[in-house]
Parts: sequence; C-alpha cells; structure tokens
Amino acid sequence: MAVPKKKVSKARRDKRRSNNSKLSMPGMSKCSNPACDAIVKPHCVCKVCGFYNGKKVIEVKADKKA
Repeated sequence: MAVPKKKVSKARRDKRRSNNSKLSMPGMSKCSNPACDAIVKPHCVCKVCGFYNGKKVIEVKADKKA
C-alpha cells in the first residue's frame, strides 16, 4: 500500500482541493420550439414540449395536479 513520504502542507492540500470550485453550470439555451419558452441544456430534448432541433421527438404527458 502506498504511504506518503512527507506530510502534505496545508497550503498544498488546500490548493488541490480548491479546483472543485472552478466547476460551473453547463450553458443553457432556449427550446427550439417557438411556442415554448423553456430553458434546456444543449443537445437535450425539452422536457416541457418534447422538441429537439426543431422537431417533435417525444410525446410529453400532461401532469395531473391533485
């Protein structure tokens, strides 16, 4: 089993851990359906209307609210 040869300083440890804060949210875009104003991730089907690249790809069921 690998064992560290020397103690890792707090500065070095914190520099390594700080890289996770650089992760950001993916860019979002508007739905390709002109009637739908939903925000979707790029290269993904719209969950509201089922459009992708200007075409209806999936049939979306209407939600029942009680």
